[in-house]
Amino acid sequence: MEIQIFFGAATELTFSYGDQFERYGSGYHIVPSTQNLWVAGLPNATHLIITYSVMEAMAFITLNRHRFPRLEQLAFVAIGNRLHLEQGDWIRQNYPGRKVTLVFGKDMIGNITDIKLAAAIKGISLRIISKDNEIHIYSDKYLQIFTQEQISLHAFQESFGVRPRFRTAKPARSLTFLEQLQYDSER
Repeated sequence: MEIQIFFGAATELTFSYGDQFERYGSGYHIVPSTQNLWVAGLPNATHLIITYSVMEAMAFITLNRHRFPRLEQLAFVAIGNRLHLEQGDWIRQNYPGRKVTLVFGKDMIGNITDIKLAAAIKGISLRIISKDNEIHIYSDKYLQIFTQEQISLHAFQESFGVRPRFRTAKPARSLTFLEQLQYDSER
């Protein structure tokens, strides 16, 4: 109940991104593709957790509550289905110097989203191209090639010498924390 109150989740699970809504119910989950963000928590929170949806944020904190005993130290941002570079700019301007945890899927798209968002927040211009089984990341005149199995925020940071205060969180048994929570509740 404490988590639902923190996220402003009433009986209907509908969350406003300003111009569009995320909706969750029995058999459906609609996540908008918008340049706007959904935000919860205090602006002076010390730790920022970024996800693609509010429901993923709620599932993440539900499964990891023991790691975050003080909710008032947390702020959450949901970016929606598609990352826009303006979102990274807004996060950089509004949450400078925060510890950041990126919570995206445990797949190639999730790993690439981790990289693109971390780079956007740091103000690093990137271009990422997928060719066959390779991921090509271009920054200015520098190119690094990764296999799909190698690609991760950590590998990107090592290759490009980036040292941001970013972590990633990936679910142990599912593609997303929301899927893991649903799977655990069905058992």
